[in-house]
Amino acid sequence: MFKHWKLRQKFTAILLSILILGLSVIAIAMGFILKADTENQITSQALILMETMNSVREYTSSQVKPELIERSNIEFLPEIIPAYSAREVFETLRKNNPEYRDFFYKEATLNPSNLRDRANQFEKVIIEKFIQNPDLTQITDFRSGAGGQLFFIARPIQITKESCLQCHSTPEKAPPSVVERYGTKNGFGWQLGEIVGAQIISVPAQKVMSQARQSLVVIMAIIAMVFISVILLVNYLLNHNVVRPLKQIVKVAEEVSIGNLDADFEQLNEDEIGSLAEAFRRMKVSLAMAMNRLSRINRPER
Repeated sequence: MFKHWKLRQKFTAILLSILILGLSVIAIAMGFILKADTENQITSQALILMETMNSVREYTSSQVKPELIERSNIEFLPEIIPAYSAREVFETLRKNNPEYRDFFYKEATLNPSNLRDRANQFEKVIIEKFIQNPDLTQITDFRSGAGGQLFFIARPIQITKESCLQCHSTPEKAPPSVVERYGTKNGFGWQLGEIVGAQIISVPAQKVMSQARQSLVVIMAIIAMVFISVILLVNYLLNHNVVRPLKQIVKVAEEVSIGNLDADFEQLNEDEIGSLAEAFRRMKVSLAMAMNRLSRINRPER
């Protein structure tokens, strides 16, 4: 079927094939690039929040706790607990900033004093990975949540300070107010150097992914418009510089074939088409000369 097509149709089909193939390759490449860029954006956002929460924990541990530790022996003061402070600050951030409403922060623990921090099944898997691989310092991945796709970043919670064991070694060594508040069954038996949980921040990825998809659509639309413009331009140049001159040559050839030796070409460019026309013109002159000779030879016989 292809051999029966016109020259312009063949070139258009070839260019459209190149367009489709090119757009497919570009779409795949841009998809990988935008996905990587999106993950970097989400990771940066999650790391900023993670470092902020770590700063709150450090401030509570080094500044607040020393000032209130003696008072905590009389009454329970959750404000001296780093995990409590970080969680409260994050909840305030979510409450006052609607854009962070779908963000989540948790210090998931296998054996917490406050049962609100107990790790669920998903979080237990993360913690077990940290326990089995002590050199593993961070886990990042995507997971499904109630609000859609979530990107999470997790870091191990490891007991590195003796001060942490004041409340979590044994019930006898813990402040009475802590034992009175949480009882003696949970949150004890921790040891120095032990990984007891994971600090996890979940960031909604749907919005960022949607922006990446929109960017991909815009980029592909621009590239498609450029390709289509090139195809139209090539078609115009092909028609003006190749197809029309060839049609003129065919027309003159048909005139000559029926004996009209006066048919001639318009002025053509000095390119390959012009060379073809010039060769045909010389052939026409040679044909005219040959016919004149035949005419002179045949005249005496009559």
